[in-house]
Amino acid sequence: MAQVFGKAQTSKKTFSRTTNIQQLITAEPAKIWSLLTNASDMPRWNSTIVSLDGDIREGGKIKLKSQLDPKRTFTLKVKEVIPNQKLVWGDAMGKRTYILEPQGEKTLFSMTEKIGGPIFPIFANKIPSFDASFEKFVSDLKQEAEYQS
Repeated sequence: MAQVFGKAQTSKKTFSRTTNIQQLITAEPAKIWSLLTNASDMPRWNSTIVSLDGDIREGGKIKLKSQLDPKRTFTLKVKEVIPNQKLVWGDAMGKRTYILEPQGEKTLFSMTEKIGGPIFPIFANKIPSFDASFEKFVSDLKQEAEYQS
């Protein structure tokens, strides 16, 4: 299936679910990176989160409250950081990966979240779809990055 910019795609398996999205953003990777790694500022421009606290640095821990489940706080570990290129965070049940690829005067932004594990089938139907949230996130990111460029 061909990727459509700004449109999330989800694939489901028995023990996992993967959602990904791509967007072309008219901004340098460094600009987008600064938005993705400034935890205290993210709730201002990112309408998909309620709050984000902590240090977005390799080995750092962050606490995230999502609009999908505002009563729950996700404690996540920053697992990989390659400045202006790749950021990965997650917990025991899943991980989210952000990739930034320069494309001339634009940047191809990709976001993928894979959740799952041996007990995933037991609660999979209780986890809401991420598609609309991913689409809103990339829309917010694109608007903020292009506005500030």
